[in-house]
Amino acid sequence: MTSSYDALLLLSFGGPEGPDDVIPFLENVTRGRDIPRERLEAVGEHYHLFGGVSPINQLCRDLKGAIEADFAAHGLDLPVYWGNRNWTPYLADTVRQMKADGVRRAAAFVTSAYSGYSTNDQYLADIERAREEVEGAPVIDKLPVYSDRPGFIAPFVDAAKDALSRLPAGARLVFTAHSVPLSQPNRELYVAELEAASRTVAEKASPGTPWDLVYQSRSGPPAQPWLEPQITDHLEKLHGEGVRAVAVVPIGFVSDHMEVKYDLDVEAAGRAGELGVAFVRAATPGADPRFAALPRHLLDETR
Repeated sequence: MTSSYDALLLLSFGGPEGPDDVIPFLENVTRGRDIPRERLEAVGEHYHLFGGVSPINQLCRDLKGAIEADFAAHGLDLPVYWGNRNWTPYLADTVRQMKADGVRRAAAFVTSAYSGYSTNDQYLADIERAREEVEGAPVIDKLPVYSDRPGFIAPFVDAAKDALSRLPAGARLVFTAHSVPLSQPNRELYVAELEAASRTVAEKASPGTPWDLVYQSRSGPPAQPWLEPQITDHLEKLHGEGVRAVAVVPIGFVSDHMEVKYDLDVEAAGRAGELGVAFVRAATPGADPRFAALPRHLLDETR
């Protein structure tokens, strides 16, 4: 297999890898938003529950290795680089290394499956900003969003089946994604793609099982309207309707990070426990070989 590109860039959000990284990382994430130090420290406590380590960087290492193995197995001789938006390895440093290695044209695979400002457009801006920092930087084309692709859907189908198998009959499927402000550009497209992906997974995993799409991890001023319902509010609503078991599928996320490990596994699961609702969180794709094959399939479409 050949490609019109001479490298693949794995582009992700980044996360702290120790206690001393937590506040600097959060300062990077919130730069320019005038977030009080006290608020950063409060959010930082979520990370400190896990030793100050977000799983996302190790998962990116695992995914990078899985992509490289997939390329090798299919005869695609293409180096894979990895850069982050908010923590090391920073994107600009990765672009600098790519230039030093003689890369002239790269394709970027982002660990975000959906259209939308924060899920797609910001990464495009990150790429251009990093290229501006590096004289003679390679051309970098972002690969298409992929929320409808089998390599993204299939791992979620299996994960949803597994979650349901660990719950009593009558469990409900609850899909979750990161909330965004209602004023955010391309918000409607983001929601439409989430609904389509959730519907596909639900129909393949457990036809006829009721399902809902809800949101999580909102931030910003309380008066600012964001996508709703929030998952904890929805759990309370389901409890009031007599639902006593939920399989929560984090359809908005390709891998575990703090929004999954804390907001779902601690906060949402804790609220479900208070309500007496059995709660199982489905796995994210992570480094699943089917997901790791997605960059190759997307590259093949560009030939």
